[in-house]
Amino acid sequence: MRRARTSIALPVMGILLVVAMVVATGFGAENIPLGEVVGVLRSRLGGREAADLGLDTIVWQLRVPRTILAAVVGAGLAVAGVAMQTLVRNPLADPYLLGVSSGAGVGAAAVITSGVFAGAGLWALSAGALVGALAAAAAVFLIAMAQGGLDPLRLVLTGTVLASAFSAFSSFLIFRSSDPSAAQSVLFWLLGSLAGADWTRILLPACVVAAALVALLLAANSLDALNLGADTATSIGVSVRELRIALFVLLAVLVGVLVAVSGGIGFVGLVIPHAARLLVGPRHRVLLPASALCGALFLVVADAATRILVRPTEIPVGVLTGLIGAPAFLLLLGRRSYRFGAA
Repeated sequence: MRRARTSIALPVMGILLVVAMVVATGFGAENIPLGEVVGVLRSRLGGREAADLGLDTIVWQLRVPRTILAAVVGAGLAVAGVAMQTLVRNPLADPYLLGVSSGAGVGAAAVITSGVFAGAGLWALSAGALVGALAAAAAVFLIAMAQGGLDPLRLVLTGTVLASAFSAFSSFLIFRSSDPSAAQSVLFWLLGSLAGADWTRILLPACVVAAALVALLLAANSLDALNLGADTATSIGVSVRELRIALFVLLAVLVGVLVAVSGGIGFVGLVIPHAARLLVGPRHRVLLPASALCGALFLVVADAATRILVRPTEIPVGVLTGLIGAPAFLLLLGRRSYRFGAA
C-alpha cells in the first residue's frame, strides 16, 4: 500500500506545485487574473514578449522569479531538514542547527552596519550572509572535530551554543552601529523574505539544491543505514565518519546559499520532512523527492499569502511559516502512529 501511495503522491504533488506556482504569480499588491498570467507565460515560453509590456514586466520580471525562488528555497530547506535529522538522528533538528543562520546574521549585520562588501552592490547583503554562514559552519565543524568527531550529540550542543554566540555578536554589531535603522534592517532580513528575487538570484541556489538532492539520492541507502544508528551502519559496511563529514559539508554549503538569498525562513526544514514521512515512509529514496516537492509547494503558497494578507504591504515569509509550522508540528507529534524514522 505504501508503494502504491508513493507512486500516486509524487506525481500529484508535482502537479499541485505547478498549479500553485502559476496561481501564486497572480497575487500581489494588485491581483492579476489567471487568464492574463497564463497569457504572459505562454508568450514568454514561446520566445516573445507579451503584448502588454507593463503586464509582462510585472509577471515575468518580478513575480515569476520570486515564485521560482520560493519553490527552490522551500525544496532546499526541506531536503536539508531530512539530511540534518538523519545526520544527528534527532527529530527536532532543522537546517539551522549548525549555527548557519546565526552566522549569516553576523555577516548581514556586518554589511548593514559597516558597509563591508559594498563593492558587490545589490549582492552585498547576500555575499556577507554567505561568508558568515560558511564561517559559522566551519567553526562548528572544527570545534566538534577537535573534541572527538561529528558525534550527533556533540554536533547538536556545539551548534546550539555557537548559534547563541553568533546571535549575541550580531546584536553587538547592531548596538554599536550609528545607523538607527540597522536593527530593523537586520531583523527584517533574519525573518526571511523573497521580495528581492530576480532572475540573477535563481541560478546559484537552483544549481546547489539540484546538486545536493542528486548527491543525497545517490547516498540514499547509506542514509537509511545511518538513520538506524552508527553501529548498524558500520556493520553493513558504511563508513560512518566519512559519511557524516560529507553530509556536514553538503549541508553547510546548501543552507549557507539558501540563507544568503532568502534570510532565515524557519520551520520549513523542521516540519516538512515529518509530513513527508507520514506520506511516503522513511526510505530516503522517496522521502527526499517527496520532501522537496512538499517544501516547494508549502513555501510557494506561504509566500503568496504574505503578499495578500496585509496588502499593499507584505509580512516577512518567516513570520507566516512560523505561525503555520508550530501548530502543524504539534499536530504531527500528537499522532500516535507516528515515530521518527517510521510512518
